[in-house]
Amino acid sequence: MTTNDWVGTILTVVIFLLMLGLYVYVLRPKKRDHFEKQKHIPMDDEQINSGDKNGG
Repeated sequence: MTTNDWVGTILTVVIFLLMLGLYVYVLRPKKRDHFEKQKHIPMDDEQINSGDKNGG
């Protein structure tokens, strides 16, 4: 195998392991309450600030 093959293989494995770790971190049962509290934020009209605070 050439150097480019090894770099591609190692990079693929590292990215796969990072994604797997992220999925485990996000989808663990302890985080469920945290996400349940925040799931309505996109639909909450009271959270939207006027343009004065956002610079215009």
